[in-house]
Amino acid sequence: MTAAADRLQPLRDLLPHVARYRAQVGLALVFLLLAAGATLALPHAVKLLVDGGLTRPPAGAPDEQLAAIREHFLFLFGLSLLLGLATAARFYTVSWIGERVTTDLRQAVYAHVLRQSPQFFETLKTGEVLSRLSTDTTVIHNAIGSSVSMGLRNLVLLLGGLAMLLTTTPRLMLSVAGIIVLVVLPAVLIGRRVRRLSRASQDRLADTGGIAGEVLNAVPVVQSYNREEAEADRFGRANEEAFAASMRRTGTRSALTAFVIIGVFASLLYGMYGGVSAVLAGEISAGQLSQTALYVMVVAGSVAVLAEVWGDLLRAAGATERLLELLATHSPIAEPALPVSLPPAAGGLQLRFNAVRFAYPSRPAASVLHGLDLHIAAGQTVALVGPSGAGKTTVFQLVQRFYDVAAGAILVDGVELRRLSLAELRGRIAVVPQEAVIFSGSIADNIAYGRPGASADEMRAAAGAAFVDDFVRRLPEGYDTFVGERGLRLSGGQRQRIAIARAMLKDAPLLLLDEATSSLDAESERVVHAALDVAMAGRTTIVIAHRLATVQRADRIIVLDHGRVVEDGTHAVLVATGGLYARLAALQFAV
Repeated sequence: MTAAADRLQPLRDLLPHVARYRAQVGLALVFLLLAAGATLALPHAVKLLVDGGLTRPPAGAPDEQLAAIREHFLFLFGLSLLLGLATAARFYTVSWIGERVTTDLRQAVYAHVLRQSPQFFETLKTGEVLSRLSTDTTVIHNAIGSSVSMGLRNLVLLLGGLAMLLTTTPRLMLSVAGIIVLVVLPAVLIGRRVRRLSRASQDRLADTGGIAGEVLNAVPVVQSYNREEAEADRFGRANEEAFAASMRRTGTRSALTAFVIIGVFASLLYGMYGGVSAVLAGEISAGQLSQTALYVMVVAGSVAVLAEVWGDLLRAAGATERLLELLATHSPIAEPALPVSLPPAAGGLQLRFNAVRFAYPSRPAASVLHGLDLHIAAGQTVALVGPSGAGKTTVFQLVQRFYDVAAGAILVDGVELRRLSLAELRGRIAVVPQEAVIFSGSIADNIAYGRPGASADEMRAAAGAAFVDDFVRRLPEGYDTFVGERGLRLSGGQRQRIAIARAMLKDAPLLLLDEATSSLDAESERVVHAALDVAMAGRTTIVIAHRLATVQRADRIIVLDHGRVVEDGTHAVLVATGGLYARLAALQFAV
């Protein structure tokens, strides 16, 4: 019993989610008991019909016998009516509970995953997360919305049927019960293997989701390299592995079901044989035999269903375990116990890196920043320049606290970064990434993503400043134009301008630009640069750029190399110095 409980331990962890709906659970249990009670009463009603209504009537009293039969049939109809209504009510209530709990669980897992740091996604594919949110929650829904209810109902029928058989034919049932015990013990051992195989099957299915999610997000690259067949083959291998794991689970579960059904039916048929012998010996009546036969059918049917339910619960336990792993994951980026509030930022934020050391958690031996010291005054526009791997993007990620530093400190307006709440910190930062992220929806929706409470006029003003109006006016539906998944209906330059408009609408005191004009043509770049000049006024701006036009606009150019500041100054000063920047400028900017 303890081993069985341990295997279903993950399902017990779902109880807090179910406990929110105690009233519905109580109502479902009432309907379940009513349905089970009606089912258990039917064999006794049949016994009364056979012994009381079908016995040979006294001479001249056929009408009395027919009236008695009519009463028994009305009683049977009343029981069937109660059984039907209670079963329907139980099904609806339990289905509601299953749908509600899995909806809550899916929402809780999704919201929890959204709060994880990028470190979380370095080790877990997005497709696997989606598989757990869809496939695993479906398995759990089937368990809560169907299997648990069927299991409880048939457990009540099994216990009630055995109790009635023990009451009516105790001698037969004692021998049958001993045989049933011999059947159940091996079934428990088989069930342990079913759970292991269920978890393996879900893992292999998640692998296929991971591959599909990765490839479908890069279809143009796959096609440009003629890798469609190779990727289909890679998915096919993972799909076949998932199929093989699923069939191993199904085969073992089928063997479990067959073993239990055959064993229990054999033992109960043995009991029936004894019952027939008792009728022939005159020890029990024909009605008692009918009652016994029906209770045997109830018990055998209950055991067969319980064997199926046991397999469903073991599979659901594996799915629950995978989902709870996500819920148990704690982001290393913790909120401060007593967050500090920053005063309103007038003229931008001040940033300071004090001897910052950092290595990505997935590559702890490869340090990216080595004692970085950097000060950016409020309102300054600073360009970060350096070779690949110098730490430019890492600076952006640390400022937004996607990761925590290994040593040293980052201060915002004199307050250590980790003392600020994540919402307050990130609420003061607007970002324009190199690869513009566009969500499925309209152009207006994507711009308003920066500040959902903004008015339509504010949204259009930001769009005009970012040169979005130029192409929106040519679209039949204007700002209501649907952009498609990841903005695939737009050009790269159009997506980038929408991302710039989004950042401008947010109107944050710190603006991070990561090659913000890299996807624009010369004309668009000229206009957007003018818009960025307006956007950068009155706030602190950090720019990662390689284009000369962007770098020359900066108040300071900070050159990073191997995680350290190696040069700091204006474009003219650094070119005259003849150091790393001058070499990069000669190579990249043709000066």
